[in-house]
Amino acid sequence: MTFNKRDPIYLQVITHLKKQMVSGDLQPGEEMPSRRQLANQLKINPNTVQRAYSEMEEQRLLFTETNRPSRITEDPAVLKQLKKEWLNQAIDRFVSAIDPIDLSLEDLMPMIQEELSNRKKDVK
Repeated sequence: MTFNKRDPIYLQVITHLKKQMVSGDLQPGEEMPSRRQLANQLKINPNTVQRAYSEMEEQRLLFTETNRPSRITEDPAVLKQLKKEWLNQAIDRFVSAIDPIDLSLEDLMPMIQEELSNRKKDVK
């Protein structure tokens, strides 16, 4: 993971973990690395990971039981909301990027479908 200098590192860690959750790289109920382990992996301060985990616990994305490792939430409503949030942000960025281009929805949809189709072929 490469960090940028603009955003606080703990927010970048949260975004990274959310992306892994949305993509399925992190599964519901999956055990998270300890704060110290993740800090070592990312070469950051353990307090930064603690702040990221705490924030994610407040958002109900992680849960931690006493003397147990933190885990990804299994709450379908929370996971659905995360995916919706992620999609809304992507749509907002996309619409902002193409706003200056004069395209109708009818012209745009086949282009989007083709791109999605090409990406699926690349994955196989």
